[in-house]
Amino acid sequence: MFNDDYFMRMAHQQAQMAFDKGEVPVGAIVVFRNRVIAKAHNLTETLNDVTAHAEMQAITAAANTLGGKYLNECTLYVTLEPCVMCAGGSAWAQMGKIVFGAYDKRKGFSKYQEPILHPKTELVGGVMETECSQLMKDFFSKKR
Repeated sequence: MFNDDYFMRMAHQQAQMAFDKGEVPVGAIVVFRNRVIAKAHNLTETLNDVTAHAEMQAITAAANTLGGKYLNECTLYVTLEPCVMCAGGSAWAQMGKIVFGAYDKRKGFSKYQEPILHPKTELVGGVMETECSQLMKDFFSKKR
């Protein structure tokens, strides 16, 4: 049924789309009341924009879908732990819950300051961690 693994699989599909385009393979979806309202993947290379991370794209799309900037009843599913920029964007959107796959020991927000999230945001890490991490490893080994 609808659970974190179910929705993370959808985010992973978005990450695979990014991989296929030569983008760093990060995918994100936003869910509102068990309904996907936004899908996105990294577009930094395509748009030549360092801020075009999957999470930022998904937050913008979700806010447009709902017609408001606050996403406190939504869950963001993302295949990689958000960076500080994306965690900050999630905080400003007052995201209700963030579920991520692989931990990012180099640039993940928790390395710097975990309280950057909105105080009411629930955080779950490590969902489909192996699959999400492997896609990143495959991408960067292909680049080398």
